[in-house]
Amino acid sequence: MPAVVIVGAQWGDEGKGKATDLLGSAVQYVVKFNGGNNAGHTVVIEGRDGTREKYALHLLPSGILSPNVVPVIGNGVVIDLEVLFAELDGLQERGVDTSRLLVSASAHIIPSYNRTLDKVTERFLGKRKIGTTGRGIGPTYADKMNRIGIRVQDLFDEKILYQKVEAALAFKNQVLVKIYNTRAADVDEVVTELRSYADRLAPMVTDTSLELERALDEDKVVLLEAGQATLLDVDHGTYPFVTSSSATAGGACTGSGIPPTRISRVIGILKAYTTRVGEGPFPTELFDDDGETLRKVGGEYGTTTGRPRRCGWLDTVVGRYATRINGVTDFVVTKLDILTGFEKLPVCVAYDVEGVRHDEMPVNQSDFHHAKPIYEYLDGWGEDISGCRTFEDLPENAQRYILRVEELIGARVSAIGVGPGRHEIIARHSLVD
Repeated sequence: MPAVVIVGAQWGDEGKGKATDLLGSAVQYVVKFNGGNNAGHTVVIEGRDGTREKYALHLLPSGILSPNVVPVIGNGVVIDLEVLFAELDGLQERGVDTSRLLVSASAHIIPSYNRTLDKVTERFLGKRKIGTTGRGIGPTYADKMNRIGIRVQDLFDEKILYQKVEAALAFKNQVLVKIYNTRAADVDEVVTELRSYADRLAPMVTDTSLELERALDEDKVVLLEAGQATLLDVDHGTYPFVTSSSATAGGACTGSGIPPTRISRVIGILKAYTTRVGEGPFPTELFDDDGETLRKVGGEYGTTTGRPRRCGWLDTVVGRYATRINGVTDFVVTKLDILTGFEKLPVCVAYDVEGVRHDEMPVNQSDFHHAKPIYEYLDGWGEDISGCRTFEDLPENAQRYILRVEELIGARVSAIGVGPGRHEIIARHSLVD
């Protein structure tokens, strides 16, 4: 059975958790393959009595909420152990079974000194800051590339762990003390803290790449779930205002150990408008009442940070780029209901860069910084669409909006989110073969 990849097609916060939930019983494994606790999924689950429960997941795969799914943290993830166990404890207190979680032995650990380094570096950069969450993600990925990182498997050999922490701090303490005037990290304290998690973590740790290969051979469906999104990918995003990992479909292979030949579907998640958290260019960003309406009605505040998201109209240039970079076969358009009530809906179809039209993403980052949106205006609708369950149920103008977006982004829209609940979605095409 082939694997399925879910990726964000914008700057994150598109609603990937909802798409994962839509696949439901068709999936047996859900794998987080990149990032850490610097982003999150919000999943709303409806009970039989009609009540709704909201779950904010930061480090765990959203599949952990499904009782018949094996959630997996892949080798491409960086793990803050304190956050991991706090999140597990919080779910267990709410009656969620977390015993199925598997963690790659090759995933990297976020030590406390990298959280410190992340925060002081952002302060030092001032106006040139990237807008990181300050959770140590970037410094930990840098350690990985510099080959001084701490991996999950290192926790179970105290001698090796001590040697690796000592080697990392030989350099990092010089930076913390001499450049940032911050207290040096103590090797013994760091090792003691990390080792305190080892016994509880041990039963979860395995060769997840082998586990997933065997699952695929047994005709089980493996869903690979990206953190962040295409425009935040370290290679293909709006660099340097990006995350530190590979958030595109290609990263699903390196971050999980699944070969590309096992992947058959790539599902792109596209919000019906556009949002962004942090610094960096954003051509369709709104600074008026419309932008504030999108933020308030859409609840556009970060799941992990609580920061208000920057809001703007839908950018289909970005959508086309995501289709190409990821090889998107199907799109899920989320939060269509938030657009209800607007008389006209501008959709960005191209950019104007100093008088030159760009129908695709400018190759030069400086041009993207200066890009001004060229809009096509579509008629809006005023009807409540949260109860719609088929495409034909939607108001005619809402249907036209989706069909035009489908044309502009170059891939079919297979599902449409019309509300926050797990059942408030329209399925047009199956997402699993």
